[in-house]
Amino acid sequence: MELRARDHVPALTGVLSAISLALVFGAVLGALPVESLPRVPAGIVDAIPHVNAAISLVAIGTITTAWRAIRRGNVDRHRALMLASLVLFVAFLTLYLYRVALVGTAPFPGPETIYQFVYLPVLAIHITLAIVCVPLLYYVLLLALTRPIEELPQTSHRRIGRVAASLWLVSFALGVVVYAMLYVIY
Repeated sequence: MELRARDHVPALTGVLSAISLALVFGAVLGALPVESLPRVPAGIVDAIPHVNAAISLVAIGTITTAWRAIRRGNVDRHRALMLASLVLFVAFLTLYLYRVALVGTAPFPGPETIYQFVYLPVLAIHITLAIVCVPLLYYVLLLALTRPIEELPQTSHRRIGRVAASLWLVSFALGVVVYAMLYVIY
């Protein structure tokens, strides 16, 4: 019996989402084996939030440009830009998880009132959207990778892709706001 990915997109989406989210929560909750991670100089670890802010800004640009490309019918450009966005997201997440596993999450350095009424709500929305995006992104990616371009209009790629891209953009933008509150403003 031949197993084909195109016939199991929902199941693959579930498996990949579970693995990805387990890695994220494992790193944040300190459950990953830190001793097995390669060590780099402290200056590099300290630079990760700044690199990730730059990655986020570039990703916002690639997602927005990809969206524009598909609206203009340029499927090849859309595909290339969305794959670039995915690579940026993987780079961001890898760096973020590496840093969090080594040093933990960054404490908020600003006033308690801002922490309670601005920072935490922005962070909560950012995290929620990031979690919701994972299965949506896997789903549209798997649809796009397992079907010829001419078959995609008969799938939910376009409908779910709009939602995924919108939430992804907002999540990246709120991530930049969180960065600014942690490292620039305070």
